[in-house]
Amino acid sequence: MSSVVDVVLSSAFLGAVLRVATPYLLAAFGGLVAERAGISNIALEGQMLSAACTGALVAGYSGSVAAGAVCGVAVAVLLGVLLAALRLELGADAIIAGIGLNLLASGATAYAVYTLLDDKGGTSGLKSGTLPTVTLPGIEHLPVLGEVLSGQNMITWLAFLTAPAVAWLFYRTRFGFHLRAVGETPDAAASVGIAVRRVQYAGLALSGALAGLAGVFLSMGYVSFFVRDMTAGRGFIALAAVFLGGLRPWGVFLAALGFGAAEALAVQLGTLDVPPQLVSTIPYAMTLVALAVYAWRRRRRGAGEVAAASM
Repeated sequence: MSSVVDVVLSSAFLGAVLRVATPYLLAAFGGLVAERAGISNIALEGQMLSAACTGALVAGYSGSVAAGAVCGVAVAVLLGVLLAALRLELGADAIIAGIGLNLLASGATAYAVYTLLDDKGGTSGLKSGTLPTVTLPGIEHLPVLGEVLSGQNMITWLAFLTAPAVAWLFYRTRFGFHLRAVGETPDAAASVGIAVRRVQYAGLALSGALAGLAGVFLSMGYVSFFVRDMTAGRGFIALAAVFLGGLRPWGVFLAALGFGAAEALAVQLGTLDVPPQLVSTIPYAMTLVALAVYAWRRRRRGAGEVAAASM
């Protein structure tokens, strides 16, 4: 037990939490933007996977990490727009369309890697490089704070800045007001002149961009290569963080950070004398527990509202 406590209280663990939480934060905020636009983005997993694969391949062949990141994000944005088109133009169910895009991304990335590199596993043989890290002058030599904050990847900093940015977008900008209005009551929004479909397309494109950044981080920040199905369910866990956070930016931030901490704990415990099968279940078990708590709270709130209305 003391070994576990030492791990949790160490600066290395706190730094790992920031790194591991990065894709959860970005994908969760992408899911939040889409949900506020009135369309559930189940395709977060596929968008992350497509961005991770595209980023690694483009960076490896072009020699430019920036080009790889831009192309990875662009592919995820295109998938977001495609999801919006399937829902808005063809009337497809957003859940089924999102699952279809996830399956397409899984198969297409594996096929692309095998076709280009003759490797079924990933792009480890291709030098794709990594995005730069940020060193904070004056802080890097501090005992704990320097070890936790300094040297983090630039996308990690972007992920933590996304929370205030999304909160500002929702509650301080015209687009944010339109986005929330469209997601809550699209007919009322249309009656006052808001272009509902245009706002929803923009929301899904922004959602894809955030998910794309999460995917790029996995293959060009967390590690320096792409591995088949490397998202490993992070998109679905991020979607759970959206609802656990009550569809509010800071609530989603805390939920995604909690899931990141759970995965970081699993990674750190893997170095101790703990059964690996038990360790690997920690992030998914926490997801199930969190969703159960969310459902219980929602049911309790609903029962309270019914009781208040009957009085």
